[in-house]
Parts: sequence; structure tokens; C-alpha cells
Amino acid sequence: MPKKPPLSQVSDFDLKLLRLFKTVAECGSFAAAEGALGITRSAISLHMGDLEKRLGMRLCQRGRAGFALTDEGREVLRAGETVLVAIEGFRSEVNQMHQQLRGDLNVGIVNNLVTQPRMRITQALKAVRAEGAGVRINLSMSTPGEIERGLLDGRLHVGAVPLITPLSGLDYSLLYEERSNLYCSHEHPLFERAGDVSNEDLRSADAVVPSYRMTAEAIGLHQLLNFAASATDREGIAFLILTGSYIGFLPDHYAAAWVEKGLMAPLGPDRLFFDAKLAIATRKGRRQNLILERFLDALQHTR
Repeated sequence: MPKKPPLSQVSDFDLKLLRLFKTVAECGSFAAAEGALGITRSAISLHMGDLEKRLGMRLCQRGRAGFALTDEGREVLRAGETVLVAIEGFRSEVNQMHQQLRGDLNVGIVNNLVTQPRMRITQALKAVRAEGAGVRINLSMSTPGEIERGLLDGRLHVGAVPLITPLSGLDYSLLYEERSNLYCSHEHPLFERAGDVSNEDLRSADAVVPSYRMTAEAIGLHQLLNFAASATDREGIAFLILTGSYIGFLPDHYAAAWVEKGLMAPLGPDRLFFDAKLAIATRKGRRQNLILERFLDALQHTR
């Protein structure tokens, strides 16, 4: 594709195309981006073609070999994210001047918190939405490390993460504690004597261990288990427990639905558990953002 001179100005249409490109890159393909964007694959392809023509460069390879960003595409994605973050900063300053809620609130949350009985995040999001119809809430479920990186580079305004190893560039505020118990499924050999298992029983049973960061207490309990599988998140752990072949730790609020149906049982519930703190994190020295401040204020008043 022949090179063109740089754009002399960036229009609203260009920003729309950049947002579309960012979503496609995050989804990893045109097909996966259909649901996120609410448009067809052919429409996505046309918009991507428009953006490439306007920039004078190919941004991604697509075809039978699969989807992949070109070197230029990665640079445009990085620069585009910087532009979009700057626009949100501008909107925040305008919000401050007019005291009106209008713009994006980008929130990152670790998975499986929706079953937490203390629905503080849900209530705070509800309060922010009720105050400003112009607020667009963008909620992403991710790993703690990815959420913290998003906060540090400005892609996220606020995140809910386990409080394990605080980063110096972030402020943390305790949200609540959750207890995790060791579980097996109703098809597991230990199910019938779940309340009275020994350490020898644990060593003889295959276990699924998380690949994310854990507290020292959680690490100590996992050392009692026979590591036979791993999972990147709690949902993955639940999938493997429900096969009947593995035991593993899950938050009690998340496992409660399966326990009530008789599909899971806690093993040694009087001793095989650990408590973890969940925190709300924001970037230190962040630019004042009226939407974010309303969200944090709503959290403080939701107990």
C-alpha cells in the first residue's frame, strides 16, 4: 500500500475508526469483534479498509493464516490509545468546568465477583449511571496484573483487585474480604467424607492450582495439594473441579450455587480455608475526574 502524507487533522470519523481498530486488536479477529462492536464482519472490514486508506498503511494481516497486527499496526494502536486517553482527559476537565457527568468510566474487575453478596461495585455503578445519562461505563474482566497495568498506563480509571503486593504507583482502598474453601465435586471420591479429610487424602488427590498471584497463607495451603493442573482464573478452577477429577480452592460465594445443588462440597471446612482482601485501586497523582470521583464516593457510601 503506497505511503501517504500524515493526516493534517483528526476528525470525529477518524476517532471512531481508531476506537474500532482498538476493539478489533483487543478481540484478536474481525469475527470476535462482531459482538463487541454490534456490526457485521463485512462492515468491520470496510471500516478497517477506510482507516488504512486514510493513514496510508496496512495495519493488520487477515486471511486464511489468521489475524495479526503489522509493525505499523502496533505503532498506530499504541499512538491511538494515547490519543483516546488524552480525549478522555479533556472530557474530564470539561466535566469539571460544567459539573456534568459525561464521558467514559473504564473499570477493570477480576472475574467472579458478581456473586459477592456485598454488591458494593454494582451499587456504585448504579449510582453513577443514575446521576448522569451521558456516562458510558466500560467494564472489563481481567487478571489482577493486567488491571494494574491498565491503571498505570491510563487505559483504566479504577480497578478491583486482590490486595496482595501493592504497587507503588497505585492507591488501594479496602473493598471487602472473601473466604476461599477447598472444594471437590459430587463425583469425586472425597465427596462422601468431605468433612473429615486428612493431609494424606489431599496428597493422594489431583488438584488444580491457580497460576495467578496468591497470599502467603494461600500458598501455604496449596503446598498441601498434589499439583496436577493449573488455571488462570477462578472460573477455570471451577471447570476442572466439576469434572470430578480435581480438588481446588474457590471463593465460598462463587461456589455457593453448586454447593446448594449438591454438586460441590467443601473439604475440611474448619481448617482448609484462607481469607483474601479485595481492594479498589486507582493511579496515584491521577488527573481529577468527576465521574471517577462520583464512583469512588458512591463506593464509600455503599456498605
